[in-house]
Amino acid sequence: MTDLFWPGDERAGELMSEAALLEAMVRVEAAWLDALVDAGLAPAAGDSDLTAVVTAADVDVLARAAESGGNPVIPLVQMLRSRVGIDAARWLHRGLTSQDVLDTALVLAVRDVLDRLLDELRSQVIALSILAERHAATPMVGRTLTQHAVPTTFGAVAAAWLDGIIDAAELVVDARTLLPAQLGGAVGTLAATTELAALRELPDPAFVASEVATIAGETLGLRVHRPWHTARVPLTRTADALVTCTDAWGHVATDVATLSRTEIAELAEPAGTGRGGSSTMPHKHNPVLSVLVRRAALAAPALGSTMHLASALTGDQRPDGAWHTEWSTLRTLGRRAVVAASQTTELLQGLHVDAERMAATLASSAEDVVAERLGVAELLDAPFDPDPATYLGITIDLVAGAVERGHTFLEENA
Repeated sequence: MTDLFWPGDERAGELMSEAALLEAMVRVEAAWLDALVDAGLAPAAGDSDLTAVVTAADVDVLARAAESGGNPVIPLVQMLRSRVGIDAARWLHRGLTSQDVLDTALVLAVRDVLDRLLDELRSQVIALSILAERHAATPMVGRTLTQHAVPTTFGAVAAAWLDGIIDAAELVVDARTLLPAQLGGAVGTLAATTELAALRELPDPAFVASEVATIAGETLGLRVHRPWHTARVPLTRTADALVTCTDAWGHVATDVATLSRTEIAELAEPAGTGRGGSSTMPHKHNPVLSVLVRRAALAAPALGSTMHLASALTGDQRPDGAWHTEWSTLRTLGRRAVVAASQTTELLQGLHVDAERMAATLASSAEDVVAERLGVAELLDAPFDPDPATYLGITIDLVAGAVERGHTFLEENA
């Protein structure tokens, strides 16, 4: 996929695409049909391989037909039933509702997004750990409210980036682990499935209905959970993790963009053919990766807010409109997060650190950046050391702590 409105969109490949969602919906229908057979509610003849029955070639037809019922599951079920045998058609989708299929498909699609993000985040943790250790003693000017403050090291700066990225990564791990299937029937009570079990004269029909949901969820590799038609935490939690990632990447990108300004030039993005060029000014080397990552960080919070707004306005046992708002919002947020993740990884792996420039900037502001140190010395009538490179506080410990945390994260999420 490509998107002229969002340069770099192709980095997300087919994640959260229409074809991916369609494939996931078919997987949900197939898993439920198999579970009905396994539980003895549907005859073995009703089982059917749905893998190639509906394909990406059907997306356009289904998208156009979706308007009539308000969602794509209704025409999908009709299409599947028209293309499979009579027994499979009779039992297909029996006991499910459209929201079950679409919610679970969304979860499957976003799980792939989270898996890709974890790959990128692991790469970022490695790159930042290397940068932080390599530059643990590389002195530079610390800046607060845009002004020179006191000395720090670039290693400490990288360590702060690292902590932020691990914070975000831990939320991604939690969101990934807690993704549930949505299998509840019309109002979340599995009434039709329970009734089927009762009419089959199976013992404990309610248990059988729950077991069908368990079998289908486990087939899809998802957590088995009570129906959450109107309790949308699984999706808002995931959206929050995505937004927190873009926050962390935006922090990195903002620092890199600032420190790569011509008059500062302490950092530089990795070079690439045609990368950072201008249509009219051939001398420019724009920090394009940082610009695009900041774009994602600026746009993501509004998408996350939309997910929470939809959750808050989810009423009755099945929502009207709020649920429908989530689909494209989550897709956009997921794809943009993957794009920003890829760009951030590239940025960190190729980041150029100009230690000499950092030292020169620090030396040019030496008198100012040690003013605090002078005040401390005067307070105790102690000797004053004017060398800013020796006024670094606990920067070594900050780096060591962040790097150790990074190693632990990598070990726990190998």
